[in-house]
Amino acid sequence: MRVVDLRSDTVTRPTEEMRRAMARAEVGDDVYGEDPTVNALEELAASMIGKEAAVFVPSGTMGNQAAVLTHTARGDEIIVEADAHIYWYEAGGPALLASVQVRPLAGRRGVLSPEAVRAAVRPPDVHFPRTSLLCLENTHNRAGGAVWPPAELEAVTAAAHEAGLAVHLDGARIFNAAVASGVAAARLAAGADSVMFCLSKGLAAPVGSILAGARDWIERARKARKVLGGGMRQAGVIAAAGIVALRTMVDRLAEDHANARRLAEGLAEVKGLEVDPRQVDTNMVMVGVRDSAAEFCRQLAERGVMAGAMDARRVRLVTHKDVSGDDVDYALRVIAAVAGGG
Repeated sequence: MRVVDLRSDTVTRPTEEMRRAMARAEVGDDVYGEDPTVNALEELAASMIGKEAAVFVPSGTMGNQAAVLTHTARGDEIIVEADAHIYWYEAGGPALLASVQVRPLAGRRGVLSPEAVRAAVRPPDVHFPRTSLLCLENTHNRAGGAVWPPAELEAVTAAAHEAGLAVHLDGARIFNAAVASGVAAARLAAGADSVMFCLSKGLAAPVGSILAGARDWIERARKARKVLGGGMRQAGVIAAAGIVALRTMVDRLAEDHANARRLAEGLAEVKGLEVDPRQVDTNMVMVGVRDSAAEFCRQLAERGVMAGAMDARRVRLVTHKDVSGDDVDYALRVIAAVAGGG
């Protein structure tokens, strides 16, 4: 049976160039700082995101949690948007690992206003936790891959800094945001004190993420990585794929965005589904269904189309390098049949 996997861009497979680079990678012990391929990846990543230094981590979740650990002290409070990945999908990491309280604020498609952030900062008082960190997300997963308008991103980071907060940017898909907005990733990350981005999503490396920031801060974050179990020894074998990803896979993200819009426009014509193509900024399409999203996804899977239930009546479809235009057309036919009860 033909399979079109639209569950996530995490399902991408490495390119042949990545596989060749992994096979011939020069390696050393990265915990000692002696893996030349990891060092090269970290230097390349830092330069592309506009930061002084970077550290290679196994996952985006580890990168985010290492950032929270490094920016905060036990008992602090951090501010997040109410649908943030750090809040929803990282297993309570801020509370469990950093012993910080999370304060979620309602946003608009993942975007927080400077006024909301200012109002959420705790005044000095023995009864209150210290507000120390603002975490932002771009693109925003639960908002359907929404891109922060650059001016609004700059305004909210400025407001946080004026209030004495550090800013961490969960930029798991920041290169999608850069391609969609026509603004360099380094500019989108410029106001953040730290930024995490994934190599293993649309960029298609098999594993790994980057945490970047000021050089002295990264040295502290490197210790947090060690505490979290992220010392990977001869990690050049996988870092080699990350180098290829950064050099060859960024510009092609536009193809994924075009396929997502094509999918959304087709689904908008299907009776019984709620889809707004105007809200497709990058490579995600959110689909409202009449009944159970989980059951809808089960029926799609029986016909070879893999999708993910985001909540009770909302399905997420994600395009990526392993989904072609022909795959999109096939998925459209299958989804229309399931929506119509066929």
